Amino acid sequence: MSTPALSAAGPLKAAAIEVIVPAKTPRVIIPLRFNPTEYQIQKGNVFQEIAIPGLESPPIQYIRGNSEKLSVEVLADTTDSLEDVRKKYVTPVRKLLDIEPDLHAPPIVAFTWDREVFRGVLESVQVTYTLFSPEGTPLRAKMSLSFKEYRAVEVQVKERPKASPDLDKAYVVRAGDTLDRIAWAAYRDPSRWREVARRNQILDPRRVEPGRVLTVPRIR
Repeated sequence: MSTPALSAAGPLKAAAIEVIVPAKTPRVIIPLRFNPTEYQIQKGNVFQEIAIPGLESPPIQYIRGNSEKLSVEVLADTTDSLEDVRKKYVTPVRKLLDIEPDLHAPPIVAFTWDREVFRGVLESVQVTYTLFSPEGTPLRAKMSLSFKEYRAVEVQVKERPKASPDLDKAYVVRAGDTLDRIAWAAYRDPSRWREVARRNQILDPRRVEPGRVLTVPRIR
């Protein structure tokens, strides 16, 4: 028999949250009662303004990338079975915030729909209960979920080019910078600080003035 909840559930391809790490048998998959109407993915970078006296607009230096974030609002509903929506849907999602003994951290999960849309950790859950039985049992809940990207360090290092571009690069020195740190940022090899020092005629590598623009030579 078709119920209002089943009729509104949408197409057969259902959105779900799957636990990726730690991998378990059988796989831990939390199906979402209704497909979301939208989801939002946010990605950004962090830049540092370099304070140079007399400039109207200070130059900016790239620091690092921010973690990508996924925000999605899903609806959980048990009006067809009159079960407690907390036990059937809310609690399994809420447990994704708990620490896994093997990881000493929350599990790594994937939000899937037509494919794997996002992989990361559940950062926050906000639940609003909107429908109750005559006895006060919650039957419908609106869950606002926020996920933060997870990518292993070794994967990112392999994906990132280890050589500088074919062209020389300019680098604006920040307070606390050293030549070996600059070489690490440019080449992923701090021992190349001598090349930076020679190119910029730096006699004392321990003294590099903030605000100075250095030429970072290409790898030949």
